[in-house]
Amino acid sequence: MKMILAMVRKELIDAARDKRSVMAGLYYAMGTPLIMCGLFMVLIGQLSSPEDLSIKINNANNAPDLVRYLSNNGINHGDDDEAKKIILTISDDYAANMAKAKPAEVLLVADNSDEKLQKSIRRLERQLQTYSSEMGSIRLIARGINPRITQPIKINVEDKATADSKGGMILGIAIFTMMYSVFISGMNLAIDTSAGERERNSLALLLSHPMSTRELVIGKIIAVTCFALLGLILILLVSKVAYPFVPWQEIGFTVNISQDFMGLMFLVGIPVALMAATLQLYVSFMAKTFKEAQSYLTMVLFVPLALSMAASYNIAPDVLQWLPVSGQQQALMDFIKGREIPMMQLIVSSVATLIIAVALAAGLEKSLKSEKVVFGL
Repeated sequence: MKMILAMVRKELIDAARDKRSVMAGLYYAMGTPLIMCGLFMVLIGQLSSPEDLSIKINNANNAPDLVRYLSNNGINHGDDDEAKKIILTISDDYAANMAKAKPAEVLLVADNSDEKLQKSIRRLERQLQTYSSEMGSIRLIARGINPRITQPIKINVEDKATADSKGGMILGIAIFTMMYSVFISGMNLAIDTSAGERERNSLALLLSHPMSTRELVIGKIIAVTCFALLGLILILLVSKVAYPFVPWQEIGFTVNISQDFMGLMFLVGIPVALMAATLQLYVSFMAKTFKEAQSYLTMVLFVPLALSMAASYNIAPDVLQWLPVSGQQQALMDFIKGREIPMMQLIVSSVATLIIAVALAAGLEKSLKSEKVVFGL
């Protein structure tokens, strides 16, 4: 045990000397919540208070009622270059057709391939469809027909979602970033303590000391796991402080990162951090150079990234609920939405995570007994 603790202490001291490399991984944990909060503030501002839309309306005098209706809903006529990107042309016989209760034509000209215009185009289309429905109802009333006759089915929707559960959808994205921070925070240390030590010719010297390969492997795993958990703690604390500044109430959400959630997130993150540490060390030792290890880890980390995204957006089959990363994340999402935690699912996915970590650690111990791995041959 003393040897393992000495190994952990040595790795942490080495990491402290190279502050810039280590902090590069922790910047993700500190900066991601702030960036997300800024994006959410911008998005909520656009949803809660849509700006007036300026479009060019040709032959506006032919349909003064339609133009007035659009203006009351924030869509106004303009002649500048920005307004000309969306052109609404009213036909010459619009007024005559409306008077005869015939279909009156309007032409909407815009570039649907322009992502910046798509939201404005959809907004204008919705307002035109609403106006068309209102005019249709007026025509029926003028003929003594109840407009409800055209609606044989009345659909009533009862939304059982609460403000907290709606906020859970947002926190699902936050959990994705928290889970991924476990893999990012310790990655640089994992590469430095494996492929980096081999390039500095210190790995062979370290193995010559009176300590077993297992003690060396365990010491390195614990050191990398500590940094992975440090990244998790940082992203939880920053999220706890940053998320309340977002005006969630304007869209009917309540996002609350409670202490219970933080505690559960940390407990769930421990086996994930162990698996991340062993996976990164194993891949880094298999690489022959420092840069090669970085390239391999970039590709390998796509697997937990994909599992986490599948769980976040609920696009995965049910079997992923029992796998590492995706299983833990799905359980956390159920917790923040106020649902019952699927304990069996959480236990199975956590045990599977630990089994993978132990298997990788055993493979790492075996590989370090090979001269090809130690000397990068």
